[in-house]
Amino acid sequence: MDFAEMARNALPPLEGTLHIAGLQGPVEVRRDGLGIAHIRAGSVRDAFFAQGFCHAQDRLFQMELNRRRALGRSAEWLGAGGFAADALARQLDVAGASQRDAAALSDEARAMIEAYAAGVNAFIASGVPRAIEYQLLDATPEPWEGWHSIAVMRRLGLLMGSVWFKLWRAAALPVAGEAVTSLRYDDGGVDLLLLPHGAETQRWRAALDDLAPAVAALMEAAAPDATGGGSNNWAVSAAMSTTGRPVLAGDPHRVFELPNMYAQGHLACPEFDVIGLTVPGVPGFPHFAQNGRVAWCVTHGFADIHDVYVERFDAGAQHALFQGAWEPVRRRRETIAIRGEAPREIEVLETRHGPVIAGDPLRGHALTLKSVQFAETDLSFDCLPRMLRAGSVPALFESTRGWGLIDHNLVAADTQHSIGWLLRARIPKRGRENGWLPVPGWTGDHEWQGWIAHEDMPVLHDPAGGLIVTANNRIVAEDFPEYLLTDCHPPYRARRVMALLQEAALRSPKGAATIHADVQSQPARDFITRLAAIRSEGAAEALRTELAAWDARMEAHSVSAARYIAFRLALTRRFAQVSGLGALAGHPWLAPAPGVAPLTQLWWALPALLRADDASLLNGTDWDSLLREALTEAAAELPSQPWGELHRPRFTHPLSALFPEAASVLDPPSEPIGGDGDTVFANGLIAPLGPRAQYGALSRYAFDVGAWENSRWSVFLGASGHPGSPHYADQHTTWAAAQMTPMRYAWEHIEAAQTQLLHPAREG
Repeated sequence: MDFAEMARNALPPLEGTLHIAGLQGPVEVRRDGLGIAHIRAGSVRDAFFAQGFCHAQDRLFQMELNRRRALGRSAEWLGAGGFAADALARQLDVAGASQRDAAALSDEARAMIEAYAAGVNAFIASGVPRAIEYQLLDATPEPWEGWHSIAVMRRLGLLMGSVWFKLWRAAALPVAGEAVTSLRYDDGGVDLLLLPHGAETQRWRAALDDLAPAVAALMEAAAPDATGGGSNNWAVSAAMSTTGRPVLAGDPHRVFELPNMYAQGHLACPEFDVIGLTVPGVPGFPHFAQNGRVAWCVTHGFADIHDVYVERFDAGAQHALFQGAWEPVRRRRETIAIRGEAPREIEVLETRHGPVIAGDPLRGHALTLKSVQFAETDLSFDCLPRMLRAGSVPALFESTRGWGLIDHNLVAADTQHSIGWLLRARIPKRGRENGWLPVPGWTGDHEWQGWIAHEDMPVLHDPAGGLIVTANNRIVAEDFPEYLLTDCHPPYRARRVMALLQEAALRSPKGAATIHADVQSQPARDFITRLAAIRSEGAAEALRTELAAWDARMEAHSVSAARYIAFRLALTRRFAQVSGLGALAGHPWLAPAPGVAPLTQLWWALPALLRADDASLLNGTDWDSLLREALTEAAAELPSQPWGELHRPRFTHPLSALFPEAASVLDPPSEPIGGDGDTVFANGLIAPLGPRAQYGALSRYAFDVGAWENSRWSVFLGASGHPGSPHYADQHTTWAAAQMTPMRYAWEHIEAAQTQLLHPAREG
């Protein structure tokens, strides 16, 4: 079978005139030379209808797979490999929460999601060939409903952030003891704050006395054998930029999924004209866009929006204890269909705090999750149409009141020359001790006490220095009136971006590409400094000497960069072994999909421990000994290829493992790339998987605020999700070089490679 021909024949027509039932007026769709859809409609309703139609043209399989993942039905297509994630989606009841939220939306937001769904369904009904993925699966697309967009959006930010750190430390506690408070992401020595912007602070490190109730609960619950993607963005004020206008730039980092989580898009009607990154399956522009008056972008804020509770159950797990009384446990059974296998049944147990996500209640204890993403009705989708009409930074920030699906550093700039930052999130009021470990669920001492008001969220308008930088670094110091977060990413990328912005030429849309491409690694410098203080022998000493002379730049052509990573991976493995923490792989509390890998957590914690010479987890050995052992191990199999080759990502379509004979068509090729998770050019590796890049910038962008035609962008593959399309991966070479192409906004400048006119269906 010729899969390439099958893929080409599956492409929908993108030119000519279509008459579509449900459309109220004509819509023009211009696709530029990169296949990006520029949509112009005569009404708001038709604009969202057409956005749904065009998303389905380009990305219907992706949209439906993400919907299935959200609803716990992906294993019907993906087989047993999808079961664990499906089980978690059923436990969390993503479907029920999304239907609840849709029912509570404003009339405007409800009309938006219904129009979008109607557009998707109009495409499904249009009689075009099924995408190659549907043909391989022998499947047909299922109709879209408005609430499905909420489910897709919820799934894309599902449980990002604090829950994984809490589960990790819970599993590590019996092994690490008091040193468990060292098991957090590196702070770079001292954290760089977003508010006050550019200030520095030390992180609060909890003592076991502060966490005594949680520690007692976790040790009681421990099994007898228990010992056995970030982003960058920045804003430059008009006074500081080279253009005399604000500049807004950045790059969202996520695991490389095919197709890309984002699709470039442009949507216009008499009420708004917006261009940016869209989310297939979701109307509007939730994360990155400009509407002619204000531009916005986000990074993950790492606000603590998830609490994990240790619950105490009675015999048979019929009741859970709360403040001296046994409360009934809610139970339901879910059946998950699996491709090629018999269906599997799971039982979901819920206490007052939420569903059991880890552990066995029949043993008397288990962990439940209470998350902002599920606990109460969420009205994030009410924000989406308001954002499209916002005329200034303050108006944009006000339009996001009530956003809660995931927490963001929202950075914006407007044509009135204002820049600003807001923590866009809903965060419950509770003590900061909740941020470290699962807390006892039966005492009542760790319950939520309402919500932090929108007016009390940290916000920054037009800072004196004229620069705003966020890179998943710490939001505020510990003395902020409300508890916001415990864990966050190291400040390395934020510091580096801020340092680069001191060079005037880089404070421009063109200069943004230079910042995006920066590969200087501060942790690598720290390792070099530490290696200078020791000596080894033979090949290990030769490697140490080489690294000591290296410039700590993660250049794609650098062999020394590849050897640095080989050494650091070896050191992380040694650390995992001597600490005993590596043996926690597979611990039931680390099992919720996608799982928590000890090696990943230790990779990120290691630099701070080494810098402080903290040997509390080394069980009697010392760091110098581990460094020498890691040098010896790495020197025994020394990489000879440059870093870019070893780091080259592998783009894997969700179906290529099931249909390996079609993989050459489904899986696009990739270029060698530099950078790592510590650099601004943040193509990161995941330690258990080795040196290959697993995540990075899904897009790069730079807005010239007010002179919009100077704005630029790129995505890591292309505009289309169809493997047979010339736009499936045609932006990859540009992206891999950290370059960008013009973002065409003015309609007179949009040269259409393809034009399609959508008209209402003829009567009769």
